Amino acid sequence: MQSRTNNLKCTIKIMLSYVVLITISTQLYAQEIIEETIKDTIATNIDTTAVSVDSLQLAKDPVVQPFQRLKVDGVAAVIGEHVILDSDIDIAYKQLISEGVSAKDVSRCELAGSLFENKLYAHHAVQDSIEVRDAEVNSMVDQQLSYMTNELGSVEKVLRFYKKDNLDDFKKELFEINKSNRLSEQMRSKIIEDIEITPEEIREFFDDIPEDERPLFGTEIELAQIVIEPKIPQEEEDKVIDRLNQFREDIVEKGSSFATKAVLYSQDPGSKSTGGKYTLDRQTNFAKEFKDVAFSLQEGEVSEPFKTDFGWHIVKVDKIRGEEIDVRHILLTPDVTSESVKEAKRVIDSVRTSIVSKSIEFKEAARKFSDEKETREDGGQLINPTTGDTHFELTKIDPILYDQVSKLKTNEVSLIIPDQDRQGRKKFKLITVLNRYDEHIADYSKDYLKIQELALRKKQIDAIRKWQSEKIMDTYIKINGEYRECEYSGNWLKKEK
Repeated sequence: MQSRTNNLKCTIKIMLSYVVLITISTQLYAQEIIEETIKDTIATNIDTTAVSVDSLQLAKDPVVQPFQRLKVDGVAAVIGEHVILDSDIDIAYKQLISEGVSAKDVSRCELAGSLFENKLYAHHAVQDSIEVRDAEVNSMVDQQLSYMTNELGSVEKVLRFYKKDNLDDFKKELFEINKSNRLSEQMRSKIIEDIEITPEEIREFFDDIPEDERPLFGTEIELAQIVIEPKIPQEEEDKVIDRLNQFREDIVEKGSSFATKAVLYSQDPGSKSTGGKYTLDRQTNFAKEFKDVAFSLQEGEVSEPFKTDFGWHIVKVDKIRGEEIDVRHILLTPDVTSESVKEAKRVIDSVRTSIVSKSIEFKEAARKFSDEKETREDGGQLINPTTGDTHFELTKIDPILYDQVSKLKTNEVSLIIPDQDRQGRKKFKLITVLNRYDEHIADYSKDYLKIQELALRKKQIDAIRKWQSEKIMDTYIKINGEYRECEYSGNWLKKEK
């Protein structure tokens, strides 16, 4: 029993370390024209992009010098065909500190070990013929460059900061980094994709936890909301369409530069600085209407104005490469008027009065009046994007949302809350607490789904650990310098046991 308890403690510690690694991922994506669905909570992407708000801020400050950018790199390790430099570990360590993690909580050895794992996954993803679409990687590179350019002010400043001679070489380097990251993610997903957990295994997992060590689940709440958005008058829509038609005429008939128009006028922050450019194929996670139009055009052709949930666009196809295309677009979003904002405020005030006076139930009001189509049919009930269920742990929710709901009693309706949509336009909402679950020690019957998740995660981690142990022995690995003195969870030094 003591051995099983020790194993369980080790497992929980590993699970927590995975959570820490997830939070220090250095992938930075500028805003796309659509919202991506976040998947794969196991993936860890510590790598060599060296892109962080903190490091870019250093570049803006002429007094502060960037962290070790002038250091001549040594090779910390070689994993298969991948080389890990000392600077890669420096960057990952600095990223942690910039995010507020205490230096004493994570060592350089732990960071090195996580980088070794990342490269091991990427190496074997290639061996297992896992493919990553170039269009997907190119889109990520475009977004990163947009982010860097917005932070530093120009492409030239980005190149100077990263000491690159030209944009093409820098993009090739970013391409390889992002491709390696995606290969690593997909290899991890492949290892655990077929793993399932039975009720017997869940019960055994729970019974193996000593009663005095069972997890404490914090206070949780279930929430619903009603959203009222000001209506956009048709005349505002017409203004945007007319303006895009004028842009199109200037480009097609007068030879104006599409890229210049995008830089000057597009309201898409994810592509504005790069002249509206995106690379995509039919699997790229963009709005369907956008892809339908883009893939209907010939090379060099400019579309008529068309609408998505994000506003009105025109698109030009720069280049067609088989199933992959380079496009540029200009996005304009029609604005609301002061009159429509006042009307939306009047409507939500009336809805709140009806709910408080019990003339209508909150869920019924949501189905009847709410403009948020994602939640309307479920009576406004919110889904936790992290867990996929309806429970929100009070201490872990967004601080703004916490301020709005922490003092609400069950079934109490909030005051009217001003908010903004993705384009920065005003909207209003009401929130209610449907249920509240007080802090408690894990209970098998009440917390079955959470215990199931923990048991499944343990089984997945065991599978990853087993795969890693086998692949380390089958892979060329060389660890150099100070990193040979570290103690790792994996047998990276291939010591005989």
